[in-house]
This record gives sequence, structure tokens and C-alpha cells, in this order.
Amino acid sequence: MQIDAEQVTEALTYHGEGPVWSPSWGGLRWVDMLAGDLLTLRDGQVERLHVGDVAAFVRPRTGGGYVVGLERGLGLAADVDGVPEPFIELVGEGVRMNEGGCDPWGNLYAGSMRYDTAPGGGRLVRVDPAGDVRVVLDDVTISNGIAFSPDGALAYYDDTPTRRTDVFDVVDRELVRRRTFHAGAEGDRPDGLTVDSAGNVWVALNGAGLVRCHAPGGGVLAEVRVPARLTTACTLGGPDLRDLFITTSRENLDDPEPEAGAVFRARVEVPGLPVLPYGG
Repeated sequence: MQIDAEQVTEALTYHGEGPVWSPSWGGLRWVDMLAGDLLTLRDGQVERLHVGDVAAFVRPRTGGGYVVGLERGLGLAADVDGVPEPFIELVGEGVRMNEGGCDPWGNLYAGSMRYDTAPGGGRLVRVDPAGDVRVVLDDVTISNGIAFSPDGALAYYDDTPTRRTDVFDVVDRELVRRRTFHAGAEGDRPDGLTVDSAGNVWVALNGAGLVRCHAPGGGVLAEVRVPARLTTACTLGGPDLRDLFITTSRENLDDPEPEAGAVFRARVEVPGLPVLPYGG
């Protein structure tokens, strides 16, 4: 099945990423990553908040406010519209935070990459609610798209240059037995992903102008076509969690696209899952 996405916003971002739907901030929030801004769509208007040199991802916090990936680590805000305070540093010179997400127990998984995209220059870490850090993967190139199955028993993950979406078993709240969930074709660049309430995995393919939906067994169920090649990430939201929101980028485009940098939306049959918050 093929679905055409509709444009929701103007082309507002240079490198739009990380869409998240949360009632706590009134709807959809995403990042203009290299501008260091959070954008929130409320009542048809887009609000922009500058948080630092980089805004890599954002998630609500259990006790209110939000956690945001900054250039070198994490920031915490006590209020959903407040400016974050530095919380913890996770990476050094030449490396920046990239993508992140939470598990059902309030732990935050935060990924990184080198600015020069050198192979193995990034890593994936887990930050627990107390702020303790544990390295999960230490040989990552472009860490992207971590999300959990509805029962919390599986975790899906993209390291974009591998052209794969991988899956882990979650045993005693630890990620184990990493293996290939879906291997893409030559040129595929799996970026951000989300999981719906039936356990289907929606993966944004950067460079292809597509979001592809995989059944829990890995087979392709649907493709959402986007009129911007650099599809970066996706999430399910809206009042019934059946709006698939898709962010796009115009970073380093040789041929400018008028729609690049806009957010798109497609209606889907299976609703998503409520966003998992950070417990810290």
C-alpha cells in the first residue's frame, strides 16, 4: 500500500528531526537540529525556542518539563516551555548528540555521531533517571531511531550507514541479542523510526522521500511518499494517534526543494503509542 503525505507546515527548518507528540506540550514538537531550536505546533501556529548550538532530540519528563539532547550531552527543563539547564555531558570534541528515546522504565537512550561522520565515532548510551550513564554500543557511526515494542520486549535501532534496522531483545531491562530486523537495499539510509500499537515499525528513509512500515516479522506493509528526499524521522500523534508526522531536511541539498524542511502528515489505520517519558 502506498500513501501520499500532505504538507503541514512551511519549510521552516534546515535540518528538521525528532518529531514527538505529547499532550504535555500541547501537540507536536520537533527540532531544527543544527539551529539548536525546538519547534512546537500548537493551534495551527509554530513556536520556536532556542536551546543551544544543537538540539538533537526532545522527550517529556515524568515529573514535568522535558529533556533535550544538546551538542555535547543533555539538558533538563522543569517547564515544557522553559529553557533547559545543562544536565550531563556525554561526548567530547568533534562529536555531537544525534537521536534518542526512552524505554518503558524511564531510562533515556541517547546516541551520538562525529561531525565528520567517521565510522565508529559515535556511541549509544543509557542514562537512568538518577543520571547514571552506561554505554550500550561503543562503535556507532550515525546513531538513530530507537523505539520499543508495545510490550517493551523488543527495541528497534538504526545506525544509518549500515542500511539496516536492527532489533534487540529486552531482558531484565537490558538490550541483548542484537540482530538484523530488516536489511535495506543499496542506497537505503534508515533514519528515525517509531513503533505503533500493533508492533509495526515505521522507518524514515533519508534520501528516498519515504517512510516504510514493516510488520513485526519484518515484511513491508506500506510506504508513505513525501515530496522531499531527506525524510529524517517520524512519529504517530494527533488526538487518536493515527497521524503519522514526518520531518524533513534540506541539509547539503545540491538541488533545493521548496518543501524540504517542512513537516508532513499521513493518516494511517493503526494508532501509535503514547510517548515514553524520561524518569529523571
